[in-house]
Amino acid sequence: MGRIRIALRLAALVAALLGALPLHALWRLFRLPSPWPRLFLAGVGWIVGARRRTIGTPLTHDVVFVSNHLSWMDIPLLAGRSGSAFVAKAELRQVPLVGWLCTLNRTIFVRREDRMAVAEQIDLLRDALAENQAITVFPEGTTGDGATLLPFKAALLAVLDPPPPGVRVQPVRIDYGAATRELAWVGDEPGQAHAARVLRRRGNFTATLTFCEPFDPRDVPGRKATAAEARARIAAAGGEG
Repeated sequence: MGRIRIALRLAALVAALLGALPLHALWRLFRLPSPWPRLFLAGVGWIVGARRRTIGTPLTHDVVFVSNHLSWMDIPLLAGRSGSAFVAKAELRQVPLVGWLCTLNRTIFVRREDRMAVAEQIDLLRDALAENQAITVFPEGTTGDGATLLPFKAALLAVLDPPPPGVRVQPVRIDYGAATRELAWVGDEPGQAHAARVLRRRGNFTATLTFCEPFDPRDVPGRKATAAEARARIAAAGGEG
């Protein structure tokens, strides 16, 4: 049954993609803002079994969402709700299908080990913010098990040092409830194996996105304090310390 479930969900994903791509191309042809990547990614979450629940109201522009990170599903769920672009590790670009889908949502791929390219990567982020794009950063730097909020790496918030004019930070807590440990991507599990495990899972699960109260990064002294403030708000949203 697991293989049948994977086949059915993959077929549904392909059908949704084939339906969204021509419409996206049509919108782009007339130079209109296309809602189809966002709608498609929202559909991805639904197909894999996520039933999204939203607490709070996401900002729509001039915002950097700072979120905990559990799984590749975080991206379609957050994008489907907020329309955000993402900052993701460059290796994700090489994952079949997933990497290409990320490009449709304007994902900014960074090589965290490439210190020589840091300035260029920050410029890309600032350009995205200047175009009124919302962007999401996962400052844990990796996925966690959902039970423990990992330390935030302030270096991943370099785009906010100094903050671009008018930009605010909105922390986001992602929680998959009782299914969190089952769905979280931890350890050295290959990406394809994790994706197959999620697609094979029986039934639905509730994915809660808690959009915390935003704050002005100018009110805190530097990116380390910004990371600490965002982490504290995400922890509080999960009932931690």
